Amino acid sequence: MLSGKTVLITGGTGSFGHAFVPLTLERYNPRKLIVYSRDEMKQWEMAKKFAGDPRLRFFIGDVRDRERMYRALDGVDYVVHAAATKIVPTAEYNPFECVKTNIVGAMNLIDACIDKGVQRVVALSTDKASSPVNLYGATKLASDKLFIAGNAYAGAHETRFAVVRYGNVMGSRGSVIPFFLSVRESGVVPITDERMTRFLISLEQGVELVWKAFEDMVGGEIYVKKIPSMKVTDLARVVAPAAQQEIIGIRPGEKLHEQMIGIEDSLSTYEYSDYYKILPTINGWGDDPERVKEGERVAEGFVYASDSNSEWMKDEDLQAWIDANQGRIGAI
Repeated sequence: MLSGKTVLITGGTGSFGHAFVPLTLERYNPRKLIVYSRDEMKQWEMAKKFAGDPRLRFFIGDVRDRERMYRALDGVDYVVHAAATKIVPTAEYNPFECVKTNIVGAMNLIDACIDKGVQRVVALSTDKASSPVNLYGATKLASDKLFIAGNAYAGAHETRFAVVRYGNVMGSRGSVIPFFLSVRESGVVPITDERMTRFLISLEQGVELVWKAFEDMVGGEIYVKKIPSMKVTDLARVVAPAAQQEIIGIRPGEKLHEQMIGIEDSLSTYEYSDYYKILPTINGWGDDPERVKEGERVAEGFVYASDSNSEWMKDEDLQAWIDANQGRIGAI
């Protein structure tokens, strides 16, 4: 699929890029893999890890910069869109900047990919785009809609767009596991609400979902990985067993439970062995056999949320993951 192809990843120096780049280089041996991002220091640090690999290229640029996107996409076959303003409080206090990156940046990328003849584009989404309650989630919902509509917007061009959606990435910078690890020596772990639950997915699973989307997509699909849930209090107990848990209250824009598929999407959602697929309702694509393939439509009223999930992570499984990833947690 990606073998011998030129692949570009926006926001490629983030947590996802640090997993996607080495795994893709190893599995698919692309002709060229371009990391497109705006932080020169992060690129310099990342380049040192792959020194001497002729397949890797680094391209300074911003998804807000339409002309730069056109230059970067020259000769590119596949694109992974990981660039985003994603910290919820940052987005709330800087809404114009969040809109420029998450919405205008998506529009720039869609136009550039169509005009430069890119074959396939997979955009990363978030649980917060499902029934959003904060600006970050609202901008990512708008971004998802843009990428879905991009398949019709492309007209006679062959560029196709799909989206992958997942929840809390285990061990990524700024996420809950490294945070609990950083404060456990204080003896107190802050918990926003004792009822709170979260989905848990590894970076490797996120990368595999992108690969699956590239392989399976016709255009307009949203792929949702089946992953386990865990109560935040249980997660804290595993990470910091000796610490006291202090309830501090839910923060502005924070949900009690994560949701990746809302009830409104149930009429066009299909289930597969290890993922769900939300099909677009525009253009009659919601029941298109080419997109549905072997999927089974979920029951009307279906919701995929972290509190009603049928799969829950066991304490020993989380501890095993922490033990195996000690050197990576919070590092990227």
